[in-house]
Amino acid sequence: MRKIEFFDTTLRDGEQTPGVSFSIAEKVAIAKQLEKWGISVIEAGFPAASPDSFEAVRQISETLQKTAVTGLARCVISDIDCAVEAVRKAKHPQIHVFIATSPIHMEYKLKMTPDEVLETINKCVKYARERIEIVEFSPEDATRTEPDFLLKAVQTAVDAGATYINIPDTVGYTTPEEYAKIFKMLIENIKSERKIIFSPHCHDDLGMAVANSLAAIKAGAGRVEGTVNGIGERAGNAALEEIAVALHIREDFYEANSPLQLSETVNTAALVSQFSGIAIPKNKAVVGKNAFAHESGIHQDGVLKNAQTYEIITPELVGIFHNSLPLGKLSGRHAFMNKLSTLGIPYDDSEINELFARFKALADKKKEITDADIHALVSGHTIKNLEGFEFYSVKFDNTVHGKHTATVTLRNQEAEEFETTADGSGSIDAIFKAIDQVFNHESRLLSYSVEAVTDGVDAQATTIISIENLSTGTIFNAKGIDYDVLKGGAMAYMNANVLIQKENNA
Repeated sequence: MRKIEFFDTTLRDGEQTPGVSFSIAEKVAIAKQLEKWGISVIEAGFPAASPDSFEAVRQISETLQKTAVTGLARCVISDIDCAVEAVRKAKHPQIHVFIATSPIHMEYKLKMTPDEVLETINKCVKYARERIEIVEFSPEDATRTEPDFLLKAVQTAVDAGATYINIPDTVGYTTPEEYAKIFKMLIENIKSERKIIFSPHCHDDLGMAVANSLAAIKAGAGRVEGTVNGIGERAGNAALEEIAVALHIREDFYEANSPLQLSETVNTAALVSQFSGIAIPKNKAVVGKNAFAHESGIHQDGVLKNAQTYEIITPELVGIFHNSLPLGKLSGRHAFMNKLSTLGIPYDDSEINELFARFKALADKKKEITDADIHALVSGHTIKNLEGFEFYSVKFDNTVHGKHTATVTLRNQEAEEFETTADGSGSIDAIFKAIDQVFNHESRLLSYSVEAVTDGVDAQATTIISIENLSTGTIFNAKGIDYDVLKGGAMAYMNANVLIQKENNA
C-alpha cells in the first residue's frame, strides 16, 4: 500500500484567495496544526514576495519539528537565495522552484523562447540543488504545455537535481483522464538513477480539482498538493481533507493512503476558516455542517437502524465527537485547558490567563459553551490586537430623526486612544463612519456578513468584512468575533482598515 505525501500550500497559494491575509502569528498557528494533522511538507510562503512572507517562512521553519518546510521561488537566482535563507533553520528544508512552460505563458508572460526556458530550468534547479538537498520543480501551466516540451522541461529539471516534479493544472483546465495520461507519460519516460516523485497541483475552475488529483494518484503520483478547505486563487485549490478521506474510504480502488490523522480534520478546517475569514459551506464535503445531517424521513430511518445505510464517512473519523465535557461559568482553568487540548487548539502558556478570562466573561453570558464557541473565542483572541490596534468600546446616543450616532474608541500598541463620533443611517453605518475618521485612507466596503457561531439567541457571532483599498485595488477580508454583533462588526471593520494602512505604509 503506497503512502502518499501530503503537501499543504494553504499559507502560500491559499493566501492568494482574494481578501485573505494571514498574520505571521496566524500562519505559525496554522502550521502547528498542519503538523499535528500529519502534513508531510508545508509550503510556508513565497519568501521573496515581501518581508512579512520571508519572516513567516523563517518562523515556521524554526518552529516545526517533524514536518518539512518549503519556500516557493521563481526560476530567479535572487528568489532562490531568499527562499534558501528563509528555510535554513528548518529541521527538513526544501525548495520549490517554478517557471511557466505553456506556449501562451512563454510568449506573453515570460517573453522567452522554449530554449531559453530550458536553459533557465537547468541553471536555477542546479543552483537550488547546490544549496538545499530536496528541490521540487514545477512547470507552470503544465496541462496546457505541449507534451514533448513538457517532457523536455521535466527531464532537464531532473538532470539538474530535482527530486520532486509537480505538474500544476494552473488554470483548472484539465480532466481526470487527460491528467492521468500526463502522469503516466512522464513516469514511463523520465530517466533518472534516483527515485523521482511526481505530484499534482490542481485548481478548481471547472470543479474537478479533487477528481484530477485523485486521478494523478491512481496514475502513480507519490505526493499530492492542495489547501485546507480548498481555498486559493479564483475557484480555489484541491481540498486536501477531501483527498485524504477519499483515499481512506476508497483505499481498495486507489491502493494508496494518506499520512494524515483524520481525527484532526475538523479542527484543522475550523482553524483555517476562522483565520481566513471564509466560512465553510454547509454542504461542503467532509467538513460541512450538513455532511452528517439527514432530513429525509427515509434517510433518518435508515441511519437510525444502521448509519452505514447513508453514511460512508463516520463523524468520528474526521474528528466530530459528542461534547462529553460541557463547559459553563462554574468550569475551572483545568477543564478549560483540557478542552483546548482536546480540540487541538494551540496556545502559549503566556496567553492562558487572558484566554481563561475571556472564557469566563463569555460563560457569564451563555448557559453552555460549545466547541464552536471555544474555537471562536481563541480566534478572537488572536485577531483582537491586529498590528497593535485594539477595539476598546462603542457607545450610542439616542436616534434623532432617523439618524444613529456612534462614538468609537480604539487603542494602539502605545496605549494611545482614538475617540471619534459619527452619524449614520443605522448603527453599523455610524460605527463604520466613526472608524473611518481614525484612518487616513480611502476604502470601499464590498461585503458585510454575520454568521452565528452556534444556535440560539445567546450565540456568539462572527462578522466578516470585505473591503477594497481604493489606492491599490487590493481586497482584504477581516473578521470580528463577539457576543455583541455590533461590537464584532466594529472589530472586523477596524481590522480591515488596519490591513489597508499596513499596505499603504509598506
